Amino acid sequence: MNAALARQLERLRAMTADEKYEVAHALWAEARDVLASGIRARHPDWSEEQVSARVRERMRGTDA
Repeated sequence: MNAALARQLERLRAMTADEKYEVAHALWAEARDVLASGIRARHPDWSEEQVSARVRERMRGTDA
């Protein structure tokens, strides 16, 4: 195991459950924002409602 990974694991183990939740939520929100940006770039004519619906589908894994 490399030193950076060892430090990351040490930090994760030291985190409280609330801290882990906050990190997970922030990562989820960031993924959602990046996904929405990509969808907007590919479909500039779509409304925010359409973009949001597509993001929900993709995040749930229910897209076709």
